[in-house]
Amino acid sequence: MPRPDRTPTGDLTDRPSKSQRKRDSLALQDLGESLVTLSDERLRSLALPERLVDAIQLVRTIRAHEGRRRQMQFIGRLMREEADVEAIRRALEDEHHQHRVDTALMHEAERWRDQLLTDPAAVERWLVRAPDSRAHLDTALASARSEWAVGVRGRHYRELFRFIRASLAEPHGDRSPPSQAEPLGERPV
Repeated sequence: MPRPDRTPTGDLTDRPSKSQRKRDSLALQDLGESLVTLSDERLRSLALPERLVDAIQLVRTIRAHEGRRRQMQFIGRLMREEADVEAIRRALEDEHHQHRVDTALMHEAERWRDQLLTDPAAVERWLVRAPDSRAHLDTALASARSEWAVGVRGRHYRELFRFIRASLAEPHGDRSPPSQAEPLGERPV
């Protein structure tokens, strides 16, 4: 009787090797680990098969090492059999990209807040970027500066940050955000 991985003439079939199948299985388990860390809301937004979502929610409750390992193997198998793995990878990459964008936006808002509080010329640079924000900026900046001067990082300090972050997140037509045009500290006055 011929071996199942060979044709009757003795040639190898196009079937992947056992090592390749194992690597693929481990890659799916790693992808499953990424899914386990997502919130239930985000998990449901990925349009995964219901059995896979249930298996992921179950693995979160398992504390025994061997039980968790076997459940992760089961998740890998479900992903191989029932899910569009490439769509899941793309969705996770998009989420990771969005997280990086949000983090960069937060850091840029922090830099602007610090410069607006310490450098009077920064106000003019900000108004070039967001000319309609003068009235709100003056009020928010005055309140935040009074807190900041006494060493308090209170409500007005946080409100200034939220205002700046919201302004940076808004689309501004053809103008590029300051972080892409040139560094904040090197702007001409």
